[in-house]
Amino acid sequence: MSSITTGDGCRLAFRFDPPSSRPVLVLSNSLGTAMEMWRAQIAAFSAHFRVLQYDSRGHGRSDAPPGAYSLDRLGRDVLELMDALEIATTAFCGLSMGGMVGQWLGWRAPERIRALALCNTSAFMGPPASWDERMAAVRARGMAAIAGSVAERWFTPTFRTASPDRVAAISEMFLRTDPGGYIGCCAAIRDMDQRRSVTLIEAPTLIVAGDQDPATPPEHAEQLAAAIRGSELAVLGAAHLSNVEAPVAFTEQVLAFLRRATGN
Repeated sequence: MSSITTGDGCRLAFRFDPPSSRPVLVLSNSLGTAMEMWRAQIAAFSAHFRVLQYDSRGHGRSDAPPGAYSLDRLGRDVLELMDALEIATTAFCGLSMGGMVGQWLGWRAPERIRALALCNTSAFMGPPASWDERMAAVRARGMAAIAGSVAERWFTPTFRTASPDRVAAISEMFLRTDPGGYIGCCAAIRDMDQRRSVTLIEAPTLIVAGDQDPATPPEHAEQLAAAIRGSELAVLGAAHLSNVEAPVAFTEQVLAFLRRATGN
């Protein structure tokens, strides 16, 4: 595990595959998880890309500065990490909050992004009041206050019954998340509206949805696909964390797209 310190003093933890001639692929975690959420994808992705995993600020082993964050700050964290590691361009795969960061990078720093996989995500996640309620609950009672409802959104009932160990591992990751960091990232999502900005994205883009995702339902993915010219849409049989619930289908879809898009 390595780290860098951003311009505003936040330490970001990351793992980066050993040097090679393969193109770089950045993986960006969802709200309430850490880089370990990509465990099922790493072997396959690493066979074709030099994989850079990182913990978003407020999550995992990265620092959790106090106060509200912004999507602009979360996006600039990625650019500062790339600069520190001397990465000129990258493919990018993000899920949920990570996909929101990917959208920002796609229109804000197009010269740095070779391809985008935007998974179980949205350009807008209103209403703000629902985020304020969630933040208040975590502020008052910690991560355990919402852990049960989060697991219900992240996984289908069938998966929760059939794979309790995998659900438990992700739930434990959620409970380990710093409450202040979680609240800070909730504020970034609450205040985000990229519905017009994403029309500027020109990088090859794959949008992945879960057909039973209550957090970012398929219509959110369809709206993204309609807004981003030339994008592709894949719908998997899963709820919100489709890379965990449908790891084989997710990995095959994303990897095939990224290899085509980067000529790898």
